[in-house]
Amino acid sequence: MNTVGKDRVPLRGKTIVMSGGSRGIGLAIALRAAREGANIVLLAKTAEPNAKLSGTIFDAAEQIEAAGGRALPVVGDVRSDESIAEVVAKAVETFGGIDVCVNNASALQPLGTLELAPSRYDLMQDINVRGTFMLTRECLPHLLQAENPHVVTLSPPLNLDSQYWLAKFPGYLLSKYGMSLVTLSLAAEFRDKGIAINSLWPRTTIATDAVANLLGGEETVMRSRFPAIVADAAYELISAPSVQRTGQLLIDDDVLREAGVTDFAPYAVSGSDENLEGDFFLD
Repeated sequence: MNTVGKDRVPLRGKTIVMSGGSRGIGLAIALRAAREGANIVLLAKTAEPNAKLSGTIFDAAEQIEAAGGRALPVVGDVRSDESIAEVVAKAVETFGGIDVCVNNASALQPLGTLELAPSRYDLMQDINVRGTFMLTRECLPHLLQAENPHVVTLSPPLNLDSQYWLAKFPGYLLSKYGMSLVTLSLAAEFRDKGIAINSLWPRTTIATDAVANLLGGEETVMRSRFPAIVADAAYELISAPSVQRTGQLLIDDDVLREAGVTDFAPYAVSGSDENLEGDFFLD
């Protein structure tokens, strides 16, 4: 199963449906695929500029087109069954099918149990777990008809030794591990159908708005890697034959090492691969 990077399947003309993607890791994945000529269909809420968030879904679409892909922005909410049905229908109507589903949208509320309001808990469950399950579910009939179908979900390995989320922010941990369990269970259900269903997670913190605004600010950003490392790892997954691996909870630099990458310093914000902030879900 360690054959990522070999026998690569071209992404030109392939259609990717992604939740989120206006910025950060999602946008980086979209741009990496766009450089190969992929069609990117985004389901995201950010239609208007926000002072705390960089970019809108329409800005992302312009960047995707400039990178060489075709973009279809669909303003909606992954919590809404109507929005999910709309983005899938428009992807199929516009591009003729769906080859890849990327579950990127995620809500983060770093609050302890007594501070976490029920509405905030529900938000994380609805976006992270239910959104992942329902978007994948809606894409599955079309993925079953695709030549090289993939589902990639941005969620972590199941690591109950890491006390950061387990002891400090259980509500968020439950939602992210719920996403990983969606990966494992759907991969088991569709194991004989040729669909690769995997999760991908970063080794280190990633320089995104979420890290800057909620998880340590600029100091943590400077000890982070750029979103490009996750994007390159996602590219290795979705351009590989789908029969090679499924039901795995993968780490970005492990995937890239399998593909032959040995120098990770260019991915670091500081330019050095030393003194990076490890991701809080990992040991």
